[in-house]
Amino acid sequence: MEGTSTVPDTSATSVTSAPPVPPTPPVPLSALLAREDLGLRHIAGPVEQDTVIHWAHTSEMADPYPYLLGGELLLTAGVHIPEAAGSGTYFDDYVSRIVAAGGAALGFGLAPVHDTVPRALVAACDTYGLPLLEVPPQTTFSGVARAVWQLMAQARLAELRRVTEAQQSLAAAAARPDPVAAVLRQLAQRVGGWAVLYGPEGAELARAGRTPQDGPVVALGALAAVVRPGPTRPGLPEGPTPPPTPTPSSATDTVGGTHLAAYALGGGRGFVLGVAAPRRDPGDHTIASVAAVLLSLLTGEQQSGSGSARSAALVRLLLGAAPEDVAPLLGGDRWTVVHARPAADGPAPDAVAASALGTALGSALIDTGGSVVRVLVPGDREPAAQKGWICGVSAAVAPHEWASADGQAARALARARATRTPLVRHGERPALADLVPPDDAAAHARALLAPIAATPALTETLRTWLSLHGSWDRTAVALSVHRNTVRQRIARCAALLEADLDDADVRMELWFALRES
Repeated sequence: MEGTSTVPDTSATSVTSAPPVPPTPPVPLSALLAREDLGLRHIAGPVEQDTVIHWAHTSEMADPYPYLLGGELLLTAGVHIPEAAGSGTYFDDYVSRIVAAGGAALGFGLAPVHDTVPRALVAACDTYGLPLLEVPPQTTFSGVARAVWQLMAQARLAELRRVTEAQQSLAAAAARPDPVAAVLRQLAQRVGGWAVLYGPEGAELARAGRTPQDGPVVALGALAAVVRPGPTRPGLPEGPTPPPTPTPSSATDTVGGTHLAAYALGGGRGFVLGVAAPRRDPGDHTIASVAAVLLSLLTGEQQSGSGSARSAALVRLLLGAAPEDVAPLLGGDRWTVVHARPAADGPAPDAVAASALGTALGSALIDTGGSVVRVLVPGDREPAAQKGWICGVSAAVAPHEWASADGQAARALARARATRTPLVRHGERPALADLVPPDDAAAHARALLAPIAATPALTETLRTWLSLHGSWDRTAVALSVHRNTVRQRIARCAALLEADLDDADVRMELWFALRES
C-alpha cells in the first residue's frame, strides 16, 4: 500500500507495518576490509562511508544480472572471462550489469585462474563506480561469506541491544510527571533527530529534539495527514466525495536527505507521532513504534470522555463526595457488582486478565485485589458467565447501596465456588429481615454475635456454613480450608454462642443476624 507524498521530486512515500524485531543491519564494506584474517585489498572504485553489503554471493556467470537481488558482494575467480576480453567491451558490459542489478561491490579471487586482477576490470570498476576488492589466494570465498555473516550477527546483536535500551528508557520516560514530553525527548535522542506529537486537527501539541529545515517540517506535517483517520485521503482529485478509505498505520518519506516517518496513535482519535532524522537505522522503526504505543496510552485515556469522567469521579470520592453524587459521571442510575475468581487453581489474576474480564462484562471499572477481581457493571447490562472464571453477581442497586452489593457479590461468589457453578446471582426477593427496622436489627445482631465478633474467621465460617446448609465439604471448598478446620470452627462457634446449631430456629436467627452484621 502506497501513501501519497506531498513533496515533489522526493523518494516515494511508503506505508509500512512495524516488524516484531529490527531487521538485520547491513555490513559496512570498510568493516570487511578491516578484517586482517581475510587480507582483502581495495584496488578500484570508491569506498564511501555509507557503502554497505547485505550478503555475499559467488557466481562465475558472464552476466550475473538475473541472479542478483541488490546489495551483494559478488565474488568471482574470473572463470567466465574469455582470453581476448581485454581488447573488447567485455569488462565494461560485465561491470555495468552488476551496477544495474544493484551490486554493492565485486571481489576478484587470485588463483587458480588468474594471478593478477585484469587491468581492464580495474578500469571498468573505476568508470562505473563499483568497489573492487582483491581476494588473496589463501582466502576462500566461503571464508569471506562467513565473515560477512559474522559481522551481520554482531551488528544485529548491537542493534537489538540498542532497541532494548531504548524501550527501557521510553518506558521510564512514560512514568515521569510529564510523560508525553519525556517520551518525545527520549525518542528524539534515541534516533538522533526530531519528534513531534500532532493533534487531531494537525496542530503541533509537543515537540523535542533539533528541528530540521522548513522543507522536512512541512513534509512531515503532510505525511501525518496520510495516516490520520479521515473520510478521504490527501492527493485525491476533486469531485464527488469518495467513500472512506482505509488509513495506514504508518508512512515514511525522505526529503532533502532527512528521513521522515509518521505513526497513527491507537484509539482512532487522530493523534499522530512524527519523527524526522538525518539517518534511518534498522532499529529506528521499532523504537518509534514503541514510543507510538506509549503515546497512544498516554493520550487515549486522558482524551477519552469516559476516562476523564472516571478520573473526576475518583477525585470527588477521595475528597469526600457521596457515591450517589459521583455516579452520574460514570453513567447509569443502578449498578451491579461482580466478584470473580479464575476457575482453575493457580496464581492470582494479573491486570491483563482482569482488564479482559472487565471488557467482556462491559465495564472499565475494575479492581484487582488478591485472588478476587471486582467489577462495577452498569445495571442495564446483564453479566453472563465467562469462560475460565467463577462469578458472583449482586442485585442491581443504587449508588448508595454499592457497599451492600459488594457483600452480596462476595457471598454469591462463595456459593458459586462451593457448588462449582460458573455464575451465581444474589436473589432480589424481600426477606423477613427487611420487616424489622434496620437499627433494631443491627442492635440485635451485635448482641447475638458478640461472643464471636472479635474473630472474623469464626464469623465468616459460620456465615458460609449456614449459607451452604451445613455442608462441611462445600464450606471447606468455599473458604479454601480443610473440612476438619470447618468442623472445629463451627464447634467453637456453638460453644461461644451457647447455641444448638442443629436447631433450625437457631440457625435461622443466626442467619438473620449475620445478614445485618
